[in-house]
Amino acid sequence: MSQDLKLPKVGVGCLVLDKQGKVLLVRRAYPPGAGKWSIPGGHVELGEDLVEAATRELKEETGVEAEPVGVVNVDTLIVYDERENIKYHYVLIDVLYKNPKGEIKPGSDALEVGFYRLEEALKMDLTTSVRGLLEKITLNMIPLEKPIHHKTYRYVD
Repeated sequence: MSQDLKLPKVGVGCLVLDKQGKVLLVRRAYPPGAGKWSIPGGHVELGEDLVEAATRELKEETGVEAEPVGVVNVDTLIVYDERENIKYHYVLIDVLYKNPKGEIKPGSDALEVGFYRLEEALKMDLTTSVRGLLEKITLNMIPLEKPIHHKTYRYVD
């Protein structure tokens, strides 16, 4: 196991669809998946709400702002090194966004950014988790019309 990996990390992904049904993708600058295409996303920071984290990552990576609709997918990603030690372990939670606006420009963790038709996106060099997400969408396995509405509970104990 990697020295700094003690627990799985929570990652958020932003499934942004424009009015034509095109999906917003970024080409990742850093591992895991450096050089591959993915949906915008990143880590949930301590004390941060899931949707706040996704919205922050969306703006940072793409310059885009959009309306969060709800959670549409949850996956687990475990990446091993050549010795079969765990290198990365993420619980990935994808939030659906609609009505994107703003000037699209890659942030510091993205090499490129753009909107692509699903058929076109599936021909691209995608990260494993995003390929799975887009395949689930094309197979109608993800209910985009009925996202899960999540709530963050904050209190003093």
